Order: sequence, then C-alpha cells, then structure tokens
Amino acid sequence: MASPSFSRKLDINVCNMETKRFTPDNITSLKKNEIFVFGSNLKGQHGGGAARDAWEKFGAVWGNGAGFQGKCYAIPTMFETADEIKPYVDEFYNAVVSNKDKVFLVTKIGLGIAGFTIDEIAPLFHDFKNLPNVYLPKEFFDFYENNC
Repeated sequence: MASPSFSRKLDINVCNMETKRFTPDNITSLKKNEIFVFGSNLKGQHGGGAARDAWEKFGAVWGNGAGFQGKCYAIPTMFETADEIKPYVDEFYNAVVSNKDKVFLVTKIGLGIAGFTIDEIAPLFHDFKNLPNVYLPKEFFDFYENNC
C-alpha cells in the first residue's frame, strides 16, 4: 500500500452538513462517472457482500484488494480494529479529491462481513460528508447527527 500523502484528523464534533447525499441501498447499475466503493480484504477475494457485487457487476479484479479497479474502488476492511482501516480511507480521500469528475457511491463499508459497528466506521468517513462528489450510507449521516 502506498502511503497517503497526508493524514486527516478526525473531528466528529463538526455538524454543519449542507447537503446529504445518500448512497442507494441496492446499486444495480452505475452511470458513466460513478464509482462503486466497497469493503474488501487485502487478498482481493471478493466472495461476499458488496465485494461480490463489485466483482460480478462493476469490474472489481479478483486478487486486487485495494484501490481503483473497473468501475470500483476497494477499501480493505478485514482487520482486527478500525484503526487499521484508516490509512486506506485516507488513501481513498486523496483519490476522491484528485478525481472530482467522478462520483463515489460509498457502500456500508465494514458493517457487514467485516463485523464493525457504525460507531467504529462512520468516524473514518466524517471528512467526506461535505465533499460534493461523495455519497455516503444514510446510517453514516444518522451517526454524525446523533454525535454532534
């Protein structure tokens, strides 16, 4: 994994959300500029959950567990702690701000097979909530509003 060019400070006390952009619950197709963002494992074995959808529908590459692939972006989540996911989320943040022509649809990363809770994952994505080219799960926004 390449090192992120910077590390973001997480601050969940900021609650000024101008526009809420929710990721659809069931993504079956993508527009030309949309990217399906899913949780993966480092081995890129996309066997279940959103990772399987990414592999079967949107061009995720078997054996590639991180970064851009097809119409997807993989964030590894199969770790012991959410802190281990943070460097990959930071890398994703760099990708988002470098690709303003793309719209990123973030799935419920880490909340399924990886077994994390919303309290562990949502803070990692806090800085994304006001980026105009990112859609987040409704559960993330609910978390931010409940933790102002």
